[in-house]
Amino acid sequence: MAAILTFLGNSIYVVIAIVASWGAYCVIVVYNRVKQKQFSDEAVQSGFLEALEEPLLKGDYEVASQICSGDRRALCQLCQLAIDNRQIGFAKIKQLLTDRFQRDVLQDLDFRLSWVVTVIKTAPMLGLLGTVMGMMAAFEKLAASKSVDATKLAGDIQFALITTALGLSIAIPLTICVAYITINIRKMEDMVSFGLNQFLEIYRQAIIRHPVS
Repeated sequence: MAAILTFLGNSIYVVIAIVASWGAYCVIVVYNRVKQKQFSDEAVQSGFLEALEEPLLKGDYEVASQICSGDRRALCQLCQLAIDNRQIGFAKIKQLLTDRFQRDVLQDLDFRLSWVVTVIKTAPMLGLLGTVMGMMAAFEKLAASKSVDATKLAGDIQFALITTALGLSIAIPLTICVAYITINIRKMEDMVSFGLNQFLEIYRQAIIRHPVS
């Protein structure tokens, strides 16, 4: 029994390390994607829309598409999607852009962020499992002998406390990271929605002046 508890105890450290690494990786991926999908500020976004407005109002959709081409920011990709599908009409374009933004950007970020939330919930549970194993090992030693080595007993109790501390040490920073990233996602969503409304107004004027045949 003691050997089994020792093996499981060592395995807990490995599992906690894997969970922590996965949580940190997901945080970095989501943070980078948020930064990748948004403009640094509204002034830069307005500059992009101003550059796009001139060719659109002239009916030069090819140049407008080139301005958006290769840019991985969400608003740029949505603008290019609208330009490339201009034949389907304004109402359908508006719905298409809204759906694609929700599905391709926001849902993707929420999906990856849900993994971080899972790690936040799992890490303390693994720590608690380690605590239970440590106490089981300690009581197993107490039951097996009338004279117990205090050093070995303290080692089991220390293991129980360390795993609890590790679980909390993973969950607490990740909770703060999730809160910070969530705020950034909402800011990005607001900025993209504002920019998209501006673009749609420009786009509506463009197709009125230069109807797509």
